[in-house]
Parts: sequence; C-alpha cells; structure tokens
Amino acid sequence: MHLIRLYTFARREVDRFRRVPIQSLVAPLINGLLFVFIFGFVIGKFINFEEGFSYIDFVFPGILMMSVINGAFGQSSFSLYFQRFTRAIDELLTSPLSYTEMIIGYITGSILRALSVATGLFLIALYFTQASIQHIGLFFFYIILVSALFSLLGIIVALWSEKFEHLSILQIFVISPLIYFGGVFNSINMLPENIQPLAKLNPFFYMVDGLRYSMINYSESNLLIGTIFLCVLTIVLFIAVVHLFKTGYKLRD
Repeated sequence: MHLIRLYTFARREVDRFRRVPIQSLVAPLINGLLFVFIFGFVIGKFINFEEGFSYIDFVFPGILMMSVINGAFGQSSFSLYFQRFTRAIDELLTSPLSYTEMIIGYITGSILRALSVATGLFLIALYFTQASIQHIGLFFFYIILVSALFSLLGIIVALWSEKFEHLSILQIFVISPLIYFGGVFNSINMLPENIQPLAKLNPFFYMVDGLRYSMINYSESNLLIGTIFLCVLTIVLFIAVVHLFKTGYKLRD
C-alpha cells in the first residue's frame, strides 16, 4: 500500500463532499436538529424514563447514529456510482492505485464525512440537551466502525445500481425501517415480550445501543457480542468488496 497514493485519493473524496456543504453537511444537521426539537421538546416532555435521564438524552445517540449511517452510505454510494455514470472510473482503474487503496480511500471519505456530521450535530445538541460523552474512546470507535460498514455497503449498492434512483432503494426499504426498529426512539423494554428477541436480531440495535452506552453509560445489550458481530460484518463486507473490484463487477464494460 502506497501512502501517498492513498492520501491523494482520500483527499479527493473529502474534497468532493466539501464542495457541496449544503447537501453533505448542512442538510443532515438540520434534519437531526428537527428530530432533537420534536422528540426533545414536543414529545419528550410527556415521557418519563425511570433510568434517571430525560427522553431526549436517551434518543439523541440514536439520532446521531442515523446521521452517521446516512452520511457514510451516501458518500461512498454516490461517489462511486457517479464515477461509473461518467466513466471516470476507467481512469481510476488504469491508475497505479490498487483495489485496496481505492476501497480504503472511499471508506476514509465516508468516515470523515460522518465524523463531521456527528461533531456538528453534537455541538448543536449541547444547546438543547444534556448531551455528553461518558466513554470517548468507544464513542469514536462506534462512529468509525459503523461509518466503515456503511461505506462498504454503499460501494456494493453503487456497483449494483443501474440508475440514480437505485441508490436509494436499499436506504428506503431496508436501512430506514431497520433503523427505526433498532431502538432509536424507544427502549427495547417498551416492546412486547414476544417481539424483543426479534429486535435483538437487528444489527442496527447494536449500533445504536453501543453509541448510547458511550454517551450516557446505558446499554440494553451485551456490548461485547454486539461489537464482535459488527466487526465480523465489516470484515465480511470488505472481503466482498475487494472481490467485486478484482472481478471487475460492473466496473469494466
């Protein structure tokens, strides 16, 4: 792996989302702020949590995780698909970059975009909530891990897509429903007992729960099992993406 090549490609990915700040940064911040306002000041004041913290402090980590997921997925999926659409990918494939360097470059751009959104949303939330970070190492670990995971998923979707509208299919029909059923706005204990085991099969539950623990020191799952599951899933996706690049799946016509 050549660090200069990797740095150059990653910087290009970062410059891509910096050139469209309204779409990549401002829009998710406004969206997140609306969630904070609605669930914190409109709905949250009618909900009392026995755990000793307000409802908005409980749901804010989930809102933050939603922004991270959407930012990371959107960054890599749109970037790669647009390169396929304009055939700029041909120049990239003939460059000295290795497939691993390309993939890590896409992941780096997604992570930095997700971190930018997460930082901005957290700073804004300080004015409206009691937002805090109890375990800063775990906080960044979960954001980076989830960003890498959804960056890889975005790459797969970008390779599969034939139209721009295909980029949003997975996000609309899979990611968004699973996010909302992943414990973002409710404790798993609020669900019927026969539904709770199914909720624990949702990978988004472990993402949200892990970030929630890092921020308010409260968890509803086994963090070790959840972390191992997410790490294994990320590794599997990385291997799959490397294989797709090596075989030239929809990269070479």
